[in-house]
Amino acid sequence: MRNDNSIMRNSIFYLASFFAIGLATGFAAEKNVIFIIADDESPTLGCYGDPIAKTPAIDAIAADGTLFRSAFATTASCSASRSVVMSGLHNHLNGQYGHAHSFHKFSSFHNVISYSLPRVMAEEGYRTGHIGKYHVAPEEVFHYETYMKANSRNPVEMANTAKEFITADSEKPFLLYFGTSDPHRGGGKDQTAESELKPDLFGNKPNKQSHEGVEEVFYKLDEVVIPHFLSDTQETREELVQYYQSISRVDQGIAELVKILKEADLYDKTMIIFTADHGMAFAGGKTTVYEGGLRVPFVVRNPYEENRGIEHEAMISHVDITPSILDFAGGLDHKTNQPKKMVDAKKYWKEKEYANKENLGPRGGIKQYHGKSWLPILGTPDAEHWNEIFASHTFHEIQMYYPMRVIRDKEYKLIWNIAHGLPYPFASDLWAASSFQAQFQKSLDAPYGQKSVGEYINRPKFEFFKIGDDPVEANNLANDPAYAEKLDEYQKKLKAMQKKMNDPWITKWEYE
Repeated sequence: MRNDNSIMRNSIFYLASFFAIGLATGFAAEKNVIFIIADDESPTLGCYGDPIAKTPAIDAIAADGTLFRSAFATTASCSASRSVVMSGLHNHLNGQYGHAHSFHKFSSFHNVISYSLPRVMAEEGYRTGHIGKYHVAPEEVFHYETYMKANSRNPVEMANTAKEFITADSEKPFLLYFGTSDPHRGGGKDQTAESELKPDLFGNKPNKQSHEGVEEVFYKLDEVVIPHFLSDTQETREELVQYYQSISRVDQGIAELVKILKEADLYDKTMIIFTADHGMAFAGGKTTVYEGGLRVPFVVRNPYEENRGIEHEAMISHVDITPSILDFAGGLDHKTNQPKKMVDAKKYWKEKEYANKENLGPRGGIKQYHGKSWLPILGTPDAEHWNEIFASHTFHEIQMYYPMRVIRDKEYKLIWNIAHGLPYPFASDLWAASSFQAQFQKSLDAPYGQKSVGEYINRPKFEFFKIGDDPVEANNLANDPAYAEKLDEYQKKLKAMQKKMNDPWITKWEYE
């Protein structure tokens, strides 16, 4: 009998040990999410057909996932865009019209807490973690349980810092928000450049030094691709080589994340999403609602999707991100387009006297997400998503008031420059950019991309493009009598979308 008991005890011990090992390795939580957002990056990636971009990690994720060729930011401004990404709501409904930091002081409405990405995922039982660039407010609304600190100019360091969070021994799945500061401008000027106007370093170290743990990729002036909204000048090329180096560093950080996931047996239990807050930080890209500002890379690898290696033409928007991630977690109510488990904002803030009477949100309340889940179409390349894309830009820096509204489908694109009587305001870093100043200092008639410098600064009330035939937005049809009826049709579409989206700037149709 003692022998039988001994055998039983040993069996229980070994069985318990087996399951303990299993939980630590092969039985880790399913349906994890890593959301990666670069700062000021256009679709300049190998997987998007860029002939020189060295981005093997992102390319590999795209080859085993879904690449969206028609993905759009709703606004080409850092804080404003991130508030949309983390809420699924356009800026005029979430309240964050511009930068969160310093004197800019924009923040989202307190009632956005019912819809914010980290809050709704926590309600679904997720561990939520954030590393890198944050740039939204208030923290109480966009609250993550775990904040990790690392040099956001070194995505490899970021990945290694996040390793402990990713591989934590927990039955809960995780959401990791991974925000690089690359390839945003910054870090000084490259004093070794030939031009008198020196290019920005885009976060690269001077004199071809390397960030720790990064094998920097250096590009040549004569090989860079000139986007349609820039002029082919020495100064442009000098800035583009710095920009490309920075995006290759982002790619190395992603490679490190993938390595960590694979070593922990989590790669096939984790959805990876890669995008950018908006297009590249060049005049004609960032802060505009032209294609250079709104078009973003967007790659999703869902390990539970059977059909992969998909290149998708469906139009998707940044407002879709939060409801899609929540849908992946099983927490999206498809009938109401709300979280199944909502934080009761009224109840939550009742105890917070400082927020109980002000800044709660629009009078009519927030009824549902503006975006919708793209999860069901990931493996179906012929499926549609949005027939029309709506974009809404109002501020970047606080002194940069220039509201613009956009309605776009696959045939036409209408831009309404609401403050068209004013010169177009520049972000401080874009005004100082050598790629712009080189042309500006020549004359207002100097070419700048598809426009002159003067045309870039002084914009008409409406810009109307047959975008299907004119993807570089070279020919404004707004004053062409042959397109008068079509222009009127899209103006009505834009106004109807503003009404649907509760956009306060709809009143500008009645006056001004």
